[in-house]
Amino acid sequence: MLRCVVVNLCCTIALTLLVSEADALSLTISEAEVEAYQGVDFQALRKAYSKPRTLWPKAHVDESVDFVELGLLPPIQHPAESPYSDAVYKLGYTLFNDGKLSASGQIACASCHDPDLGWGDGKRVSFGHDRQTGLRNAPTIENVGFLKAFFWDGRAASLEQQALMPIQDPVEMAFNLEDLVERLAGDASYVTLFENAYGENSLSATNIAKALASFQRTIKSRKSDFDYFLMSLSENDTAKQQRYSRKLSDDALWGLDLFRRKARCVNCHHGPRFTDDNFHNLGLTWYKREYEDLGRYNVTGDPKDVGKFKTPSLRGVMNTKPWMHNGLFSSMEGILNIYNNGGVPTQPDEDDPLSPITSSLLQKLDLSDAEINALVAFLEAITAPPARVPKPE
Repeated sequence: MLRCVVVNLCCTIALTLLVSEADALSLTISEAEVEAYQGVDFQALRKAYSKPRTLWPKAHVDESVDFVELGLLPPIQHPAESPYSDAVYKLGYTLFNDGKLSASGQIACASCHDPDLGWGDGKRVSFGHDRQTGLRNAPTIENVGFLKAFFWDGRAASLEQQALMPIQDPVEMAFNLEDLVERLAGDASYVTLFENAYGENSLSATNIAKALASFQRTIKSRKSDFDYFLMSLSENDTAKQQRYSRKLSDDALWGLDLFRRKARCVNCHHGPRFTDDNFHNLGLTWYKREYEDLGRYNVTGDPKDVGKFKTPSLRGVMNTKPWMHNGLFSSMEGILNIYNNGGVPTQPDEDDPLSPITSSLLQKLDLSDAEINALVAFLEAITAPPARVPKPE
């Protein structure tokens, strides 16, 4: 009897120790979570952002910023001078995917803008004619129909103008428009495609540009988790409202608040497309070094534009690795740490008029690792699977 009591007592003590260890482990995890989230009240955050956008917490933006609240993408608009039709779409789709637009007959627009790679090419910089490489990363063309300036330096003012420039670039497709028109005119199927789209004797460089632009305007982002969250704010069906609201995780919701406020991201990345359509210097000019790129200055000749590049849209951003104008960054956490530091500081040289100056919109942020992770979660929430376009019959 005594032996049984002793055994039971030992078992009880052992079980108590195990429970205590489990409680201690649980307490440790809980404390770590509290430290990571720094006491963030997720319930209060969700309540604040479940209101109409006009009642959201005030965004932290500088007075000079023409801020537009984050929102859903509007419908695609085709300009009157370049109207859309199914025949135009079919022609544009065919041209976009055809290597005949290059001198070698091997490089198509789709070579650098692959839908499976977020409509980029996944490379640091693209290669073109004779395997030459350029200086810049191929940007995604998702939502390109909404842009106001094209290329990283904004050297094209319309999608039609942009469409013909890679074809003629000696590093990219290395062709000339006269020979391209002659080549396509010798293909009976293209003659028919142009006639269907624009009428008889319509095969021209101008209509090549229009068809390519019309097709690209249809490449629009799919709805992201953030879009569904926004849709929940005006959804009358209770079940749908709750389902859409839950699309945005607590981490992503925290990231949204940081994006708009403490992290100051909306100073440059605002509106439905998460861009101000402007040009800024992040300090990534590599001035007088191996990767030097003077950016917008190459277009305007204005010393104030040295090192400035177009603010990219962040919709679908997690699909388009590597990042930045030269594709040198493959870690989003690393990029966010650059912003956390206030960009890359520069030392202006009064004796050098081209000495680059980092934008004053960038400030040191003192973000914690947990806050960086929350921002990444939000960037994932504004990234939907790459856009898909129908193959014409």
